[in-house]
Amino acid sequence: MAWNRQNTADPADPLSALNWAITAMRDTTQRLPGVVPGDRSRALAEIGEAVWRVTIVDATLMRHHPMAYDQVMAARAPAERQLIEETLAGLRYVRNQISQDAGHVDFVRPEPVYPGDGRITAWTWNQVPEPPLASLLPRAQQWELARYQAYQARLAGRTVGEVFERTTAFLERVAALAPSVTSQGRAGTRS
Repeated sequence: MAWNRQNTADPADPLSALNWAITAMRDTTQRLPGVVPGDRSRALAEIGEAVWRVTIVDATLMRHHPMAYDQVMAARAPAERQLIEETLAGLRYVRNQISQDAGHVDFVRPEPVYPGDGRITAWTWNQVPEPPLASLLPRAQQWELARYQAYQARLAGRTVGEVFERTTAFLERVAALAPSVTSQGRAGTRS
């Protein structure tokens, strides 16, 4: 309620919606280290929620703030750009598999990389088998296969915390730049 009182911007304002989405993403990913790993179903649900929030923010920024997205991406070294792009593509793969009722696929290994680390952010992403593609059209096959390969390259074997730290840091930087780039773009079109 306190946050709502302080943030009474026009809900129709796209930046207001973006601020809400960024806040929800941040809250969800910051909550992960405190989730009790003994409750595996809740822990996996929290990870799934974080996947959903990150991919929603990513899609929103790509579609509605492409100038800011491209500017932040271009400021990265080529290897880092590839790392970020493939990590986000891997998270999209997870989201799509979960949303297609493939929740039975166990994406996360509920064991910490380092013994004694009881946080779910220390769990690792599993290697998963290639998805069945035969029923998809060729373009959809390529799309799904590229995201699967990104998952295998950038998520599998890495910790949950590492993946979310990387992606949220990038997305928060884009979101912070989005209003100023949007304003510059609007100002440029008026002259």
